Amino acid sequence: MSQVFEGYERQYCELSANLTKKCTSASILDGEQKKQKVSEIKAGLDDAEALIRKMDLEARSLPPNVKATLLAKLREYKSDLNNLKTEVKRITSANANLAARDELLESGMSDAMMVSADQRQRLMMSTERLNQSSDRIRQGRKVMLETEELGVSILQDLHGQRQSLLHAHDTLHGVDDNISRSKKILTTMSRRMSRNKWIIGSIVAVLVLAILLILYFKLSH
Repeated sequence: MSQVFEGYERQYCELSANLTKKCTSASILDGEQKKQKVSEIKAGLDDAEALIRKMDLEARSLPPNVKATLLAKLREYKSDLNNLKTEVKRITSANANLAARDELLESGMSDAMMVSADQRQRLMMSTERLNQSSDRIRQGRKVMLETEELGVSILQDLHGQRQSLLHAHDTLHGVDDNISRSKKILTTMSRRMSRNKWIIGSIVAVLVLAILLILYFKLSH
């Protein structure tokens, strides 16, 4: 923060506190004493305005990030100065108390109405956003339930397909076992047929040999 601005700020705060005290004391005075005190207060207000102008010029010459903060403080000081001016007008006016009360009441009612309308508007906007959020939540929940149902259906289909594949595998395994057993039976039968052929052939050969021997012996005698 600028040291120059801080110097002006310190002077203004001291002057504002002094003027506030003078306004308090002037409100209980009357006659010439009151006029003299009011003159002193008005001179102090002129000095305060000069300090505010200096602070404004100094704040506007600073970088944007610092300037924004100082201008916000400056607005508070301007509001404080306006309050002091209003207090001086109240003191110097015969009907100042009544006028100030009316002004405060009107200002308070106006502020209350503005605040109430603003609150209602914000409440309506908040309610609308809440309703929109609720609709989105319901829609998201509906989509989630539909997705869950679809996932369950897909899982059931996959389970059914798995069972079908397992059954087909078991069936193929049984068929393969039957084929293996049939193959073994056919192999055994083939071996038996080959063996029987050899046995029959041997028997035929023996019979032929016996017949030949018998014929030989008969013909030789």
